[in-house]
Amino acid sequence: MDRQQLEELTASIRTHGIVQPLIVSPADADDRWHLIAGERRWKAAQRAGLTHVPVIIKHAAPQEMLELALVENIVRADLNPLEEAVAFQQLIEEFGISQSELAGRVGRSRVAVSNTLRLLNAPEPVKDALLRGHVTEGHARALLGLPSSSDQVEALRLVIDQQLSVRQTEQLVRRWMEPDKTGTRSEDRDPDELRVEEEFRKALGTQVGFRRRSGGNGGTLTIQVFSDEEMNALYSRLVGDDSW
Repeated sequence: MDRQQLEELTASIRTHGIVQPLIVSPADADDRWHLIAGERRWKAAQRAGLTHVPVIIKHAAPQEMLELALVENIVRADLNPLEEAVAFQQLIEEFGISQSELAGRVGRSRVAVSNTLRLLNAPEPVKDALLRGHVTEGHARALLGLPSSSDQVEALRLVIDQQLSVRQTEQLVRRWMEPDKTGTRSEDRDPDELRVEEEFRKALGTQVGFRRRSGGNGGTLTIQVFSDEEMNALYSRLVGDDSW
């Protein structure tokens, strides 16, 4: 629990009391209860010195109690997208419900639930950037449009370095997916060309193409830039000036 948010909730409860009741279920022992939903309100009430709190008593089986607790967590405003995705997956796997049923229980559209679940397929660097707030859920979903984890991680570095918006990230992904204009398949290419392209791509953080001249003497190097911001950063890095 976030300490500052808990302190703010405690101050609110001291002034206004508990507006939304906790949800509890009777335990086997007399005068004891299972807390299903409202743990933050309960802890804040203790900090505020309350000895009684309003509750809604719900007779629920253990499995139903878990489902209610998970749904309560999902609708919390401070849950990050990855935590939501994990909770969605847990509800689907443990309770055998469909995405449509889940959407109805958490008050979301089926498309929104599906998009959130897709985040679980992201490579770890993308998940980490999302957790740290370096990118948003919209950025992460756009990056998932790339065909491989390595492409997604390379594009992620570019998004962070250039501070691209979600719209710019979507444009980056569309351009990244453009077919090779030469029509040459990767498996038919010179391995040295592919190696040079990959090394330049990693060093520059953008798409790079390299083709040898006939006879193997020199060639053509193509560097793709997808925004003015990316061009400025690349120009500054290679030339030394602030802008082109």
